[in-house]
Amino acid sequence: MELTLLGTGAPEGLPRPGCPCAACAVSVGTRARAATAVLVDGALLLDLTPGAVLAAARAGHSLGGVRQVLLTHPHDGPAVELPPGLPTAVRVPDGRELAVISGHRVRAVPMDSPGTGYEVTGPDGERLLYLPPGCAPAGTEARSGVRPYDMVLADVLGRPEALARLRASGEAGPATDVVAVHLDHDTPPGRELKRRCAAAGARAVPDGATLVVGDYQLVPDVPRRTLVLGGARSGKSYEAERRLEAFPEVHYVATGGTRDGDPEWAQRVGLHRERRPGSWRTLETCELVPLLAENGPPLLIDCLALWLTDAMDRAGAWDDEVWAASGQKELRERTASLAAALRATRRTVVAVSNEVGSGIVPATASGRRFRDELGRLNAVVAGECEHVLLVVAGQALVLKD
Repeated sequence: MELTLLGTGAPEGLPRPGCPCAACAVSVGTRARAATAVLVDGALLLDLTPGAVLAAARAGHSLGGVRQVLLTHPHDGPAVELPPGLPTAVRVPDGRELAVISGHRVRAVPMDSPGTGYEVTGPDGERLLYLPPGCAPAGTEARSGVRPYDMVLADVLGRPEALARLRASGEAGPATDVVAVHLDHDTPPGRELKRRCAAAGARAVPDGATLVVGDYQLVPDVPRRTLVLGGARSGKSYEAERRLEAFPEVHYVATGGTRDGDPEWAQRVGLHRERRPGSWRTLETCELVPLLAENGPPLLIDCLALWLTDAMDRAGAWDDEVWAASGQKELRERTASLAAALRATRRTVVAVSNEVGSGIVPATASGRRFRDELGRLNAVVAGECEHVLLVVAGQALVLKD
């Protein structure tokens, strides 16, 4: 099957009409995107959007051969006036199958939000899944013997858990070409868009791109070990979580533990927990070395600064005499063990840590010691990671890639 993406943007397009935001301001020229619509083999049109005829002409195609127009939105009529010569636009009821005269077979896939997804099987057996904006498949469960889709077009950035569900069920595999569509102004275009797509194992293409389903595509490289640095309230934890949203299962390692009698800390922990997908499992521990040695789903470690606090507590490193006698040696051994475990692990790991030392010098010797040891720890961990980010004011800066 050959697909032409007449548009790749959100339903309102990008830039949004009248929107003054920064992302919309720079979404001009080649970065502008029309509402997503897909022309399949010149015969099947998935979603009818304003300007579809001109968009097809710019891509070197005509809509004159279209034999079926399918809508993903929940209402019955077309979203725009039907261009002359096109068949009536329809929405297939959930679960129903449709045979197109061109030889394509279409099945309507139920969604967890208003809208309909479509599974399209081409004459040669290639399989495409197209999901509407803001939707994920409903009731997706792991099944044996499932053949993965050759290509998935989905709202990867708006609903990353849709991709996680498909991966959990086996319907999206390592060779599935995942293309992000319905792109909105929540993600700035350019390098940031490419980075966020790559973190999900997906890619974005410009309007008018023609793709061949089943052709080999270089799968975006998802770094196996990532360190996310940042100051207080920089957005570092949110950035780390976002990098694993498209994974079907994640172990969230909370190194801060619980603090009895501290309601403010409990509120912070609660907000973090509510933000995470329900499929993630939370582990409250500072024993990172055994976790890194195990096989299992990705680990999100938040954070190394709290791990260091625990390690210094165990080593008695806050006391000057203990530090000089044995604390320094014990702490360095713990740090070396963590680095060795991170080097040897086969799991995908995203670790969060505080970036310190850029401003005020701590007033106490123990404070300065913690600052120095955290700097050393960050440097050691960064050396073992393929990817290092520094988050400043919610913006991720790539330090190592």
